Amino acid sequence: MPPEPTLRQLRHFLSLAERCHFSRAAEACLVTQSSLSASIKELETVLGATLFERTKRSVMLTPLGREMVGLAKEVVARVDDLTDLAGAAGAPLAGDLRMGVIPTIGPFLLPRVLPRLRRDYPELRLYLREEQTGSLLRQLAGGALDLVLMALPYKAEKVETFEVADDSFLAVFPRGHGMGAFETMTPARLDRDALLVLEEGNCLTDQILAMGKFGERVRGGRFQATSLHTLVQMVDNGLGVTVLPKMSIDAGILRGLRLDFRPFSSPKASRRITLAWRKSTRRGDEFRMLGEFLRDELATPVRG
Repeated sequence: MPPEPTLRQLRHFLSLAERCHFSRAAEACLVTQSSLSASIKELETVLGATLFERTKRSVMLTPLGREMVGLAKEVVARVDDLTDLAGAAGAPLAGDLRMGVIPTIGPFLLPRVLPRLRRDYPELRLYLREEQTGSLLRQLAGGALDLVLMALPYKAEKVETFEVADDSFLAVFPRGHGMGAFETMTPARLDRDALLVLEEGNCLTDQILAMGKFGERVRGGRFQATSLHTLVQMVDNGLGVTVLPKMSIDAGILRGLRLDFRPFSSPKASRRITLAWRKSTRRGDEFRMLGEFLRDELATPVRG
């Protein structure tokens, strides 16, 4: 029998196909760059074909490589389904579980829930990856992740979801700002000319701009932060105002800063924290159990 591609090689191929960057692809696969490079060369040798065009400045898929992406995703997903089927027959929430989480959730939710999760499910080995929603969903579809903890609204196909919590938006501004005269906020009351948001491509930015229908008036040409912690520092230094999810404020992101906040009067001024997994998985019941655990933990009042 001629040599065949290994699952490891296909995972490395998909990671490089998504990122077109050896270092970032290797980091996503938790291997060294030299190991990933060797794996790709082995795969090309097995197939007798070149899958990537490489120069000193760029990495691009060949036409054959582009055709292979869909097939490779399907193979990896099917193997993961086999693993899921075997895992579903054992104890729930035990063994390896690979979960992606977006940066506007991870630092604020995980420190709160992980200690209890470890106590209640000591056999669970939870591996976490923090990236933006689009990248995480691609990794979920390709089998690199089992679950994604994300925020809706966001267009996501071929996934099952479990809503964990409703996370309200709050307007944040320096103390003494005119917005402090209001008990509640509306998008119209926001100082939109001074509104600071996260960088483009972040789902929280899209959700906030959609709430106020601000569009390019806010997006175009303004300095945009890469994290919520940077964002609040900018507001604290008098550079503008912002909108934050309540989860981050409950976690103490404003502690020690000269900032104030107000809730929005509209119930639509929020995002829905959601756990998502592939529809094809056999571990749906187990993942709903995790969703229920997270929902119950978040329903418990935060202790100061």
